[in-house]
Amino acid sequence: MSSRVARLVSVYRQHLTVPWQTGLAAIQRVIFAVYDKADELRLRANVEEFALATRQAGKHWLLLDLTNAFPEWMAAQEYRDAYFDSPEDLAGYQTGELIEFVAGLNAGLKARIAAEAGPDSVVALLGVGTLFGLARVSSVVEGIKEAVEGRLLVFFPGEHHPENHTYRLLDARDGWNYLAVPLLAQD
Repeated sequence: MSSRVARLVSVYRQHLTVPWQTGLAAIQRVIFAVYDKADELRLRANVEEFALATRQAGKHWLLLDLTNAFPEWMAAQEYRDAYFDSPEDLAGYQTGELIEFVAGLNAGLKARIAAEAGPDSVVALLGVGTLFGLARVSSVVEGIKEAVEGRLLVFFPGEHHPENHTYRLLDARDGWNYLAVPLLAQD
């Protein structure tokens, strides 16, 4: 395990030692595990370390991997061939947020969360980098945060700027202000 990923696991493990408060607003239950985009494969190879830390803290772990969400959604579309010919026909294509895809993704995630997670669960989102240009991570988080009774852990390849609570996915898209709890592996 790389030292940065190991440090992120350590920071996460330490975060889990703090007893969970009840009655928090949904946004206060969101945690962003921010890591360098160059560590994506290392993090994926060691995601089970986060699961282990969660279970050792007496919590339930639910991993939701979004890596294949778009290809699976597109494969199910009746007019997929026409969309490949004219992607601008997809609602939200111009703004980089495919409206139907985001709505369907959020509905599917909420259904899984309702079926498999409870108040002592950490729901982890992996693969949010694959949403770049298709959906905003903020839209996905906003769409599902109320469904998560425990904690929502977002593995976030990018940057966090603490002075204004700004997050930047893959260090590319303009950041957005989000008040989630950031976990950072300090260099």
